[in-house]
Amino acid sequence: MSGQPSEQSSDLRETVRQRYAAAALQVAEACSDCCGPEPVEADDNFGSTRYAADERDTLPAEAVAASLGCGNPTAVAELREGGRVLDLGSGGGIDVLLSARRVGPTGRAYGLDMTEEMLALALANAAKAGATNVEFLKGSIEAIPLPANTIDVVISNCVINLSVDKPAVFAETFRVLKPGGRLGVFDVVADDALTAEQRARRGDRVGCIAGALSFAEYRAGLEAAGFTGIEIVPTHAVAEGMHSAIVRALKPDAEAGAGPEGCGGS
Repeated sequence: MSGQPSEQSSDLRETVRQRYAAAALQVAEACSDCCGPEPVEADDNFGSTRYAADERDTLPAEAVAASLGCGNPTAVAELREGGRVLDLGSGGGIDVLLSARRVGPTGRAYGLDMTEEMLALALANAAKAGATNVEFLKGSIEAIPLPANTIDVVISNCVINLSVDKPAVFAETFRVLKPGGRLGVFDVVADDALTAEQRARRGDRVGCIAGALSFAEYRAGLEAAGFTGIEIVPTHAVAEGMHSAIVRALKPDAEAGAGPEGCGGS
């Protein structure tokens, strides 16, 4: 259940914020040294290696180096010309910049992040890329600062598992999507047999392991928020019993629920 954050939840959120702030500063400082940034993630299960080389080569090196995700959501989210896309936990902006190209000049790509340092890096990367159809917002993924029914596609890359209030994330995602809108994210998901304690023993929260939901929990959370057409497909292992997974879901179209002669109920 969502509600007022506990002291433990606040501490976890601050731990996550500090980790990603440090990652952004690491990339920025490497750039100022004129040596070129090294990728923040060394593990091939995470980071820029999850993107095709031709995509990486067309982006600012700083956006690629700051990639901390477990996949490439822009490859699975069915982005369309003229669409409005929101990236939850946009970091250095790699997925926002890729999305902006796919939706074209008539579309718009939004990035949402709670970390000032990542937002500053993302804005610099957008300027270097010459992207004019992007906008970066400061805020939490549990309280998205956008109006309801305004987004066509929500993407995210290994960020929802970091949240201390996943029901709020699912509810907010559902709220901002237009009827008929789509969710297409990568996230870390645990085997249903693993307890929360077993997940925690496989890695910490900021490493995208301890906070992961199981397949059944993820599905139940999306269903509770109102999503339909839910698909959760594992792609590769990131720890024993823990998987990077593609998660897709739909916000039902308002007209789809109407019965004959518009008698779909009140």
